[in-house]
Amino acid sequence: MSALEIDNIRKTYGAIETLKGIDISLESGEFLVLLGSSGCGKSTLLNIIAGLAEASGGDVRIGGRSVLGVHPKDRDIAMVFQSYALYPNLSVRRNIGFGLEMRGVPTAEREKAVLDTARLLQIENLLDRKPGQLSGGQRQRVAIGRALVRKPQVFLFDEPLSNLDAKLRMEMRTELKRLHQMLGTTIVYVTHDQIEAMTLATRIAVMRNGRIEQLGTPEEVYDHPATLYVAGFVGSPPMNVLDGVVTGEGLRLDGSDRHMALPVRFKDAVAPGRRVKIGIRPEALRLIREGDGQSVLKVAVEVVELTGPELVVTGRVSGQRITACLPPRTKLAVGTTQAFALDDDALHLFDAETELAFGR
Repeated sequence: MSALEIDNIRKTYGAIETLKGIDISLESGEFLVLLGSSGCGKSTLLNIIAGLAEASGGDVRIGGRSVLGVHPKDRDIAMVFQSYALYPNLSVRRNIGFGLEMRGVPTAEREKAVLDTARLLQIENLLDRKPGQLSGGQRQRVAIGRALVRKPQVFLFDEPLSNLDAKLRMEMRTELKRLHQMLGTTIVYVTHDQIEAMTLATRIAVMRNGRIEQLGTPEEVYDHPATLYVAGFVGSPPMNVLDGVVTGEGLRLDGSDRHMALPVRFKDAVAPGRRVKIGIRPEALRLIREGDGQSVLKVAVEVVELTGPELVVTGRVSGQRITACLPPRTKLAVGTTQAFALDDDALHLFDAETELAFGR
């Protein structure tokens, strides 16, 4: 039995449809990340699962039971919000155990559950402090502990790390990953941060304009993007997208009379004359000294940035912007023209009109 089933969920506000038929089936122990830009509908969907918003159509089932119309407290879910939402006048101990206290759980049982959860989150030394005495990362651990202590069927996270600085976000990502691996909990997690999605998820649902553009494992979403939007949204730096056309000789970039070889997997899928978007991941490009012209891009280098682990090179090929990620000690001069090559399996093609991927 699926832990969570979302069946054709729709949400409208008057004439505006914000969710346009969402279907997801989540097995027990999965970590699903709803990923997308602001306004795509991911938080609305999470609120419908939680019971904080009503669906206009469709059904939500938790453990095989429909929960539409069921009060949030009776859905067997726990939610961690973007804001910590802690009670400032209560200690960490009482903040974590507050939900159990309200349910009439005996004191001894409640104390044991709070202590076990605090140890799991490595905050047992903070139990007697108030939220005002804690750092941002510690407060978020308390908020997570308040959800964990209830042991619900499904945990819901609404951008829980967005208020933290970069270093704390990285630490908390690692902590959430560790907790999921230890506990095997079922999680639905909302974020606009593709790094969070790639590192945490067992599956990612990339959302856009109230629809799911692609649902798959992080590897599937990254290596085989279903649409141009997914290709550009997932990846840092994002995938290069170049305008071109398929000809009898291969792929020709706009603004160039040179051709790239058309990989065999696309030959039956794309007819000559078809306008396409050519996708190339920055890390798929490699600097070469010379080549045969079929697999080579001549790039006029404009910007070179050392990030530490890599050298990010930005330039133009046939007048179109392109980015490459190279080893950090690569020597390149701004203003020079360099040859870059890529393997056939690193090339992605999208229809210029529908933006759907070819050859998947």
